[in-house]
Amino acid sequence: MCNVLRHKIPWSVGKKNILTINKFERMNVSQENISNVSAVIKVTIAKADFEPAVEKTLRGYRQKANIPGFRKGMAPMGMIKKMYGKQIQADEINKLIGEQLYSYIRENNLNVLGEPMPSQTQEPIDFDSDKDLVFCFDVAIAPEFSVSLSKEDKIPFYNIEVTEDMVSKQVEALQGRFGTYEQVEVAEEKDMLKGDLAELDENGNIKEGGIFVEGAALMPNYYKNEEEKAKFAEIKKFATVDFNPMTATENNASEVSAMLKMKKEDIEGLTSNFRFTVNEITHYVPAELGEELYKNVFGEDVKTEEEFKAKVREMIVEQLAPESDYKFGIDSKTYLLEKVGNLDMPVEILKRWMVATNENRTAEQVEEEMPKMLPELTWHLVKEKLVKDNNIKVEESDIMDIARRAVQAQLAQYGMSNIPDEMLDNYAKEMLKNKETARNLIDRATEEKIIAALKGLVTLEEKAISVEDFYKMFENK
Repeated sequence: MCNVLRHKIPWSVGKKNILTINKFERMNVSQENISNVSAVIKVTIAKADFEPAVEKTLRGYRQKANIPGFRKGMAPMGMIKKMYGKQIQADEINKLIGEQLYSYIRENNLNVLGEPMPSQTQEPIDFDSDKDLVFCFDVAIAPEFSVSLSKEDKIPFYNIEVTEDMVSKQVEALQGRFGTYEQVEVAEEKDMLKGDLAELDENGNIKEGGIFVEGAALMPNYYKNEEEKAKFAEIKKFATVDFNPMTATENNASEVSAMLKMKKEDIEGLTSNFRFTVNEITHYVPAELGEELYKNVFGEDVKTEEEFKAKVREMIVEQLAPESDYKFGIDSKTYLLEKVGNLDMPVEILKRWMVATNENRTAEQVEEEMPKMLPELTWHLVKEKLVKDNNIKVEESDIMDIARRAVQAQLAQYGMSNIPDEMLDNYAKEMLKNKETARNLIDRATEEKIIAALKGLVTLEEKAISVEDFYKMFENK
């Protein structure tokens, strides 16, 4: 017969509580299978298993206790036991349960889903009795299944075509990234203007005591109002133009406050026109095709335009490869879930566990969400199976490699390429210090290895596809 504690014991018997396992002669752990995917594990504890630890802890409490009427460490043991005995006893029992339960699970290679749940059908424990204490746990066990794959299994693989237009646009982008700034006399469409802004009154004169900004920076090309934007067309150095900042930006308070170097709350209700005097026109000049650009982009000996464009094509192919792998991963998931079918799952125990471990989730919500969760749980088990069957291991070098690539992608957004290896390594190591980031990178490394393994196990139905048609497959999904 299984018992339940009368006294409150924190049932936090998760893996974090596993300590060095002590062997207790009187302690016994047994398993009763209820179905292929559920079992009851019984942990039997005798008083002799926990009483020495309880007595030791109580003695420690007594030595440190400051109780009115007694010198420190001299309070009667009976009083200490009355004050702290039940909780200490509960803590020691809970620790023993955790140690023995998870030792049993580990030694018997049980693939447990979630966490063991205290059984719902138990009798109360009588701590004053000399009888053994028996604790029962309902355990959800992962179903047994196989994932047998061969070249007879066919999964689509999309090779994204790299067109001349894509290469040309990438070349233009690289020219823009490595371009330079120069001062000009007449503004073009995307130029930045610098000058002085002065608030005007109702008559179009500079307002006495009005807002004045020295060295204001304007980018008229980004103004939403076409009429206001047109006022700046081909404006020359030292020319003036009257315009309305709020109208030009369609009342974008953040943009106007930045333009006027003021707080947003200080420009509330502002409707004034302003006069802008152009002092400086900065024009961005894209880099010319030549060895300097080629070296800046690739850091190697690229001499001709043809060689440069060939390297750019390779770069695009490399950039698109993860996209093809990502789609292959999605299609593989769909294929394997259909192949495996509906697995027998310990649904009821999982529902209880999900409610117990998430205070924001009600039983009704779990009931509603479970049909959507089961395919994801199945996919998780399929991935575990693929990792085990194909002896997939994620090494430290794999994690470092994916961290380096993540850093490269981040820095590329800021136009930084050809980063020295030492700097990349330092950035990657810093990134891996964040535990959550490290876990995500490990997951990504595992996914990559699974995809690589699948590509070797099945037949790839390779299909050439344009980049436009490729991304259309993800629309409305």
